[in-house]
Amino acid sequence: MGIRSTLLWVWKLFDPLFYLFSRLHYIGDVNNKPSVFRVRLTKYKGKKYILSDGTKIDKNDLLLKIHLHNVRIMAEIGKINNDLRRAKLTYRLVLHSMPALASYLKEHPDEKKIKGIIGITSLNRGVKALGFECFKPKSRIYRFFKKLGQLPIFFLSNSSLRNFQKYHLTYLFLSKETLYSRYGQGSSEK
Repeated sequence: MGIRSTLLWVWKLFDPLFYLFSRLHYIGDVNNKPSVFRVRLTKYKGKKYILSDGTKIDKNDLLLKIHLHNVRIMAEIGKINNDLRRAKLTYRLVLHSMPALASYLKEHPDEKKIKGIIGITSLNRGVKALGFECFKPKSRIYRFFKKLGQLPIFFLSNSSLRNFQKYHLTYLFLSKETLYSRYGQGSSEK
């Protein structure tokens, strides 16, 4: 068993404990397959951003924070040796989970208060095609610690750590309206 498979095995053991303490929620299934998203509500604490559709994201706005279920994704892509094929499969898994994300938000009790979706990642290629807008967090300290926390995920998902420096931490934002219009849930009421 290689170092990556051992780390993935350990991660699978601790993932239920992480889930228990993280306040994350699974969202619905897509075509009888679990979604790759786990989510939780969060009050945004960063600087103000204006999305391309005019949605303003301000401090203390309520957002739905997405977390990829990385253990599940790693288990699916782990046997693929080609980085491009792994990236394409990850993109497809996320794309197929987007309608479930839209349904989850539409049915959420706080739907009217939630402005949109937020995520944070260092691996952000292809996210614009999904409708996300990318912004660099302004705080250097925040970027440093968040990127440090993503190092294990990067190690397990890439063939080389040499590339880690070239990836930059990015906020991903997706307005509620854009999510609904792209992924079939109709328009929300303002």
